Amino acid sequence: MLLSRSYGAWLVLFLLISPAFIAPSMSQLDSHWAAKKRFYHAYENYMKHAFPHDELKPLTKSFTDSLSELGNLKLQHLPRNYNGSALTLIESLSSLVIMGNNTEFERAVTWLSENLTFNIDARINLFECNIRVLGGLISAHILATDSTNRLVQGCYKNQLLNLAEDLGRRFLPAFDTPTGLPYAWVNLKYGVMEDETPETSTSGCGSLILEMGALSRLTGDPRYESAALRALRKLWSMRSSLNLLGTTLDVTTGEWIEYSSGIGAGVDSFYEYLCKAYILFGKEDYWRMFHSAYLAVQKYFRHGPWYHEADMRTGKATYWQLTSLQAFWPGLQVLVGDIGAANSSHREFFYVWKKFGVIPERYLLDHQMLHPTEKYYPLRPELAESTFYLYQATKDPWYIQVGESIVNSLNLYTKVKGGFASVRDVTTMQLEDHQHSFFLAETCKYLYLLFDDSFLVDRNYIFTTEGHPLPILSSWHERLPAAYIPTNWTYAKSEQQTRRASAMSLQVCPAIALRSGYGVQQVESACHIPDSRADHRCFGDEECGIDSSTCRRRSCSMAGYCGLWIQ
Repeated sequence: MLLSRSYGAWLVLFLLISPAFIAPSMSQLDSHWAAKKRFYHAYENYMKHAFPHDELKPLTKSFTDSLSELGNLKLQHLPRNYNGSALTLIESLSSLVIMGNNTEFERAVTWLSENLTFNIDARINLFECNIRVLGGLISAHILATDSTNRLVQGCYKNQLLNLAEDLGRRFLPAFDTPTGLPYAWVNLKYGVMEDETPETSTSGCGSLILEMGALSRLTGDPRYESAALRALRKLWSMRSSLNLLGTTLDVTTGEWIEYSSGIGAGVDSFYEYLCKAYILFGKEDYWRMFHSAYLAVQKYFRHGPWYHEADMRTGKATYWQLTSLQAFWPGLQVLVGDIGAANSSHREFFYVWKKFGVIPERYLLDHQMLHPTEKYYPLRPELAESTFYLYQATKDPWYIQVGESIVNSLNLYTKVKGGFASVRDVTTMQLEDHQHSFFLAETCKYLYLLFDDSFLVDRNYIFTTEGHPLPILSSWHERLPAAYIPTNWTYAKSEQQTRRASAMSLQVCPAIALRSGYGVQQVESACHIPDSRADHRCFGDEECGIDSSTCRRRSCSMAGYCGLWIQ
């Protein structure tokens, strides 16, 4: 996500109120310390009872090697029968930095550098290993090379990037298909097995571009980004005439298997990565795909504040259900400026949370009842994530209260002596002996950032679908020229002065607070004409102004918001 400076002219104006200039309340300060304490309760129990295995079993204070489903990512210098990969440690790296524990981060980086290897006979799930392991390693490498994190001079020599590149190379055989769509499973040592299933999900082959694109930018090897982009473009070419996609498909034939689709499991991160890839890399193709897909979702899936599933061929509703993974959607809507719709859906998700104490995995909207077999809550982060985004967008203290309610529920229902346990049944609050790695990578992180976003001051990040931060860099952004010539320059004005500035380098949108030391300078592009309404709502194009970054005319979207919708 973007938190310190807008990087696309279409992007939402939630950055107008910067975290640097909003004094935290006593409630936020208390919640900040509680959030940090909660993370360390989970982390320290993992390190004590499960490390270097994958995940913690908090009730029995033991471990599970959950990556055995992804592949046994073995560690050097350990017994031959060891099957762990220190998954939770990898997933916790960026959280350690965000919470200011550079010493523990440095120890973890050193340990992984000396022990983790991917040269093993193991069948891994491409999507899960990409977002968890590759994403975790790339993000940690970037944080390790960030001078502000002050790692001990000379102790880090790109070991995590070397591991990430080794893993990325082992992903590439999965893309060797007639369609360019990758297999869902690949063996790290031998590639795709002879009898491998060709079935995968839309998310599985359409949510690889951030991590693999970042790997290409960091290493200079274009193969990773090219493979992910080819798969994404092929997937987009398979959309229906309604700009809808299905949920599962065959990678060898390019045919759909499941035509019903929504914004939940199997599809969710596909939409997320289209939007975030545009922010991260600036390629117009990503925005065009996302814009078309977003409008189709709003037209065919949305029913008031809810989103049902529909047949990609006809647009007719198939399943009226809420799934916990859908709760990410309001956060994505914040990034594109659809704040009203984001708030509306978020309140409904929070209503369900309050009704049950946590959010169930699946809730049947047409019957207003729980799904009979999917009553569990595995400590998912999506509601906390959207709450964080909406607070950054609005600074409405109500979202702080939502965060405190989420924290109270987690402490009341899921906290045990050995960590935090998943909920097996939300009607009885019976616990399950599993603390998922994403609880530390995402749930704890977003709740911490909700109450204390100081890490993000003067920084510009997006978060992957697994909560790993990636920086917005001009060198990665294809729309920015390497050097500016006089014709690129415009003038930025403030109350004190008018000075030369590049609209492309500033990317101000439309009147963002730019930092100068501890002061604030309101900078506005000279070509900027504000939208008619402060909330950017509209009924027609005539109510939209001139964009400050590009000096292009803004238009009114089908959702009723001004933006750069027309290319």
